[in-house]
Amino acid sequence: MRGLTYEDRLNKLGLYSLDYRRISGDLIETYKILKGLNKVDTEGLFPLVGESITRGHSLKTKGQPFRTELRKHFFTQRTVNLWNSLPQKAVDAQSFNIFKAETEIFLKNRGIRGYGDRLKLVNPSQYRFEHLVTQMKWRLQEGRGEAVYQIGVEDNGLLVGLLEEELRASLKTLRRMAEKVGADITILRERDVEYDTDSPRRIAEVLVRKVPDDQQFLDLRVAVLGNVDSGKSTLLGVLTQGELDNGRGRARLNLFRHLHEIQSGRTSSISFEILGFNSKGEVVNYSDSRTAEEICESASKMITFIDLAGHHKYLKTTIFGLTSYCPDFAMLVVSANTGIAGTTREHLGLAMALKVPFFIVVSKVDLCTKATIERTVKQLEMVLKQPGCNKVPLLVSTSDDAVMAAQRFAQSPSITPIFPLSGVSGVNLELLKVFLNVLPPLTNSKEQEELMQQLTEFQVDEIYSVPEVGTVVGGTLYSGICREGERLVVGPTDEGKFLPLKVCSMQRNRSACRVLRAGQAATLALGNFDRALLRKGMVMVSPEMHPTICSVFESEIVLLFHAKTFRRGFQVTVHVGNVRQTAIVEIIQGKEELRTGEKAVVRFRFIKHSEYLKVGAKLLFREGVTKGIGHVTKLHPTSNDQNI
Repeated sequence: MRGLTYEDRLNKLGLYSLDYRRISGDLIETYKILKGLNKVDTEGLFPLVGESITRGHSLKTKGQPFRTELRKHFFTQRTVNLWNSLPQKAVDAQSFNIFKAETEIFLKNRGIRGYGDRLKLVNPSQYRFEHLVTQMKWRLQEGRGEAVYQIGVEDNGLLVGLLEEELRASLKTLRRMAEKVGADITILRERDVEYDTDSPRRIAEVLVRKVPDDQQFLDLRVAVLGNVDSGKSTLLGVLTQGELDNGRGRARLNLFRHLHEIQSGRTSSISFEILGFNSKGEVVNYSDSRTAEEICESASKMITFIDLAGHHKYLKTTIFGLTSYCPDFAMLVVSANTGIAGTTREHLGLAMALKVPFFIVVSKVDLCTKATIERTVKQLEMVLKQPGCNKVPLLVSTSDDAVMAAQRFAQSPSITPIFPLSGVSGVNLELLKVFLNVLPPLTNSKEQEELMQQLTEFQVDEIYSVPEVGTVVGGTLYSGICREGERLVVGPTDEGKFLPLKVCSMQRNRSACRVLRAGQAATLALGNFDRALLRKGMVMVSPEMHPTICSVFESEIVLLFHAKTFRRGFQVTVHVGNVRQTAIVEIIQGKEELRTGEKAVVRFRFIKHSEYLKVGAKLLFREGVTKGIGHVTKLHPTSNDQNI
């Protein structure tokens, strides 16, 4: 295609025949595209940099003569789309690359790469404002969701600057434009400039970033259980970072939140890590993405791992993670060299009591002989087949096994896949990735839609104070839909009240979002709402719900274990969803006492303050070695008239 004009190359590539006019050597608006639109589509014109020119182009549209003033660099979205989707197969690779390179240079020289220089945007007319909004949409599309505006800079790069009131007015206009296209603006920097005037002048560089209305990826939450030193955090580090461990715990360092965790190597708090899969089933993690936002953008399926503590000292934190964060599945990690030890049985019992489907990972197989691995697997199979557990173990050793295990695991909760692997040598690590990639969600779209039709209910699990943002709460949306700017009520407070608040902004997996749907976990910014009024265990609900709170409730329970007898007056720590509080046993209906394995309806009373509970909610209680499970059967409301 050497020696051909720009127009000839477009024709040869099979694009629209562009009858253009050259003014000052630049390509401007095309006659044929305008003619093809059957009108002069002013909404489709994108004013980029450059001064107005006096030369015009006479067109006849719909039989009426029309004269339009063209700027130096006017293009329609249609033209740009053609350039961005050049059919490479239409020509040989060398000719295509030459043309593509020239096109890139052509666009770059005219600022069509997400960069836009605007001298000032003070009080634009409605017509100009619409043009600027359309321009911003296109620039965000070209810049993959980002664009940088330089306010107070001439088109030739001269730093003219604006007066303070002009700069603020321009930023206000830019913010209005961003709101129109669903974007946010961030002032990257401001600086004073020297110009031939006595008045001080400033320039600003502003980042405009598109906020997705909804992150459409499938999100599954997997709680990670297992005894201390079984390799839970190391396994997550290998999966999410994309690098094998060095055998001394290097992979887990990025997961720890506190210094004492790094020093001891033991997890004491709940942390979250993400692993993504794109539409082709390829892993998307931090090895090829620098931020969680990039992982979310690239992934069509997301696995959120909830890393829980293995030491018995932090058992209440582990239980809170299981009851509050509503995991879809649980991954029980067992060390191949120690087998079932410590809290392994206890964690297995918790998963079964809360009816969370689980699969097992046998870690550290690189340290063991084949006989040791087989002995550990047989030990697991024996426990899984015992009465009360009644699971069907399925050892995964090939890729086909992993696919089959994922399908059967979702269909039948009695199937329990077992993965022997190593985070140091990488043995069978790919099998676990295949399994997670194929693993479907437990709820179908109809059930999800029914949850979304209900009133908004958000469980408060974490509370933060973020500089320049204010109070932030983290948790899970149990039902309904929550939108940015929505007004909710939060409670109950120690006085049993619900307080009004406004959701200022939201993030999922550290990426900004506009809409939150039932079952999704997120962090919500509450602005200047007083953090001292918040605590874990609260809920944020729609004011129309008129939430009921109680200090006394009844539950049908099963006493899993108690050293002696379970009597009236006994105090236990009760876990119901995100609620965790000490309660006293008031009445055991029909019995004086309970022994291990017995059932009864028990009335509990919270000893501190009222909580928001729902009939049918799963309940778990413990005190030392005493453990029991059940569900809430009846509430005794504290008051029928809550001050909302």
